[in-house]
Amino acid sequence: MKDLLKANLKDLDVNELQELAELLRQKIISVVSKNGGHLSSNLGTIELSIAMHYVFDYKKDPFIFDVSHQAYAHKILSGRGDKFHSIRTFKGLSGYTKESEGDYFIAGHSSTSISLLVGACKAIKLKNEDRQPIALIGDGAMSAGMVYEALNELGDKKYPCVIILNDNEMSISKPIGAISNYLSQAMSSEFYQKFKKRVERMLDFFPQSATYMAKRFEESFKLITPGLLFEELGLEYIGPLNGHDIKELISTLKKAKAMKKPCIIHVQTIKGKGYEPAEGKHASWHGVGAFDINTGKAIKNSSKKSATELFSNYLLELASIDEKIVGVTAAMPSGTGLDKLIEKYPERFWDVAIAEQHAVTSMAAMAKEGFKPFVAIYSTFLQRAYDQIIHDCAIMNLNVVFAIDRAGIVGEDGETHQGAFDISFLSAIPNITLAAPRDEKMLKNIMSYSLTHKGVFAFRYPRGSFLLDDEFKAGEVKFARAELLEHSNSKIAFLAYGQGVGKAKKVQDELSGEEKFANLVDLIFAKPLDEDFLKNLAQRTKLWFVFSDSAKIGGIGSLLANFLQKYDLDIKLASFEYEDSFIAHGSLADVEKDLELDTLSLSKKIMQIISK
Repeated sequence: MKDLLKANLKDLDVNELQELAELLRQKIISVVSKNGGHLSSNLGTIELSIAMHYVFDYKKDPFIFDVSHQAYAHKILSGRGDKFHSIRTFKGLSGYTKESEGDYFIAGHSSTSISLLVGACKAIKLKNEDRQPIALIGDGAMSAGMVYEALNELGDKKYPCVIILNDNEMSISKPIGAISNYLSQAMSSEFYQKFKKRVERMLDFFPQSATYMAKRFEESFKLITPGLLFEELGLEYIGPLNGHDIKELISTLKKAKAMKKPCIIHVQTIKGKGYEPAEGKHASWHGVGAFDINTGKAIKNSSKKSATELFSNYLLELASIDEKIVGVTAAMPSGTGLDKLIEKYPERFWDVAIAEQHAVTSMAAMAKEGFKPFVAIYSTFLQRAYDQIIHDCAIMNLNVVFAIDRAGIVGEDGETHQGAFDISFLSAIPNITLAAPRDEKMLKNIMSYSLTHKGVFAFRYPRGSFLLDDEFKAGEVKFARAELLEHSNSKIAFLAYGQGVGKAKKVQDELSGEEKFANLVDLIFAKPLDEDFLKNLAQRTKLWFVFSDSAKIGGIGSLLANFLQKYDLDIKLASFEYEDSFIAHGSLADVEKDLELDTLSLSKKIMQIISK
């Protein structure tokens, strides 16, 4: 009996390919139920991945996956099946395209695939090579402007390539039943393509009036086809097709490849295909933690509320009191907790799809009109709207609030998703204030403060729950005011920010005996710093240790070092922020231990520094 998971696809018949699809489904479901990961998107693209590998050669032809969280089947088909059990675990396979063997490009953010495809096409042409790139992009990613910038050039240059548009949630245009299926088959046939070329050549010889009438007929005919937009951009369009029909997919991909021109194939798939609990438009099955296969129920590790849930609940409370509060997210309503507000106040809260730039600029205009916008975006995705923060918010000093979710290490998603850089890139911008809560009560107090703050205000909070519960009483938040949480007679100070306060508290407890080991400070504000407080602290301490879940370069340590230099203060400073490298994927505990940022490692480092 053939081992279909290791067989050469081109040696398999259609029935065997279908059997292979089911084996891939079972393997993916089994591993994701243990490791967590992106389930529904991967189950929906298995037949597409098989067809791509059957028609194209991934070792030669660039396989480009948009976002790339749907590339699990591709990883197995490209020789990594034996390692697939390690996906998203520390030092195991990445949950995105990353590994050099079989993955053309690292990806994790949306809507980059067609730009990459155009660049690959240009390089292939310059090198005069017999290769053809193929990209797989979801309908959600088509909401970002970068896609249309790339399509605009591709339609002009006409490079040979294939784009598969995976339509798994909403149709670009509504299918027209049997007529649509007929047109899809007709448009993909060799006869149709040759006939179309001949008609176009014939029109050049027709009298002007006949040409005009023929063109008008062609335009009217296109109105009932789903591919009008792509045809007008200069791309050949085929579809919509059944994205789970392997035989039809292979046949269509072969024809598209033979066209030697840019071709977009529109396929319709079912998210979660083959695992009933995940089938359909269930956002909860997009990215999952470990779960029970039989029941579909999540295996929860913590009963504590996440910072995201706390933010969502309190913003809902504030919005019910103040009608000027509005908000936006970019394709992450459940991920940011804004789904509750969109449901209750659909006229005041919006999901603008994968369009972070538009999200920020649209809220800037609302701020100018007297509203108080909350922009809820993950730290890693806020990077995509950097110019809009500067150009459209900060220069005019508008009253926009940025709620930065997933700050710090996010774990299994890895390099493309770690929230390491927001302090570094935001602190350089004039007219912006940065703060971070240490626990639930401080989150509420900071959000309450943000309502009266004048200018751009940003606060960050972690993925998952806060490390602290109610160890410290939360006072009223005042502009640029730090707080001494624990006093010590020692010359040592722990200066912490956000989730770093919880980490510093753990180290404090590890090192303290009858007396507190260090003065424990919650900075609360990173910009501006509480300079008067810090000057006083510098008079009675000589060694400062910095705790913050952020990049070291441009981070809290850098801001404090600038302060010390400004006032020529004789303080030795050591920062326990992230070094100058991208952070690998894996569980938070595994990653922090590897970075020597766990409690035990930090305690040892501190004692080593003190002993020198």
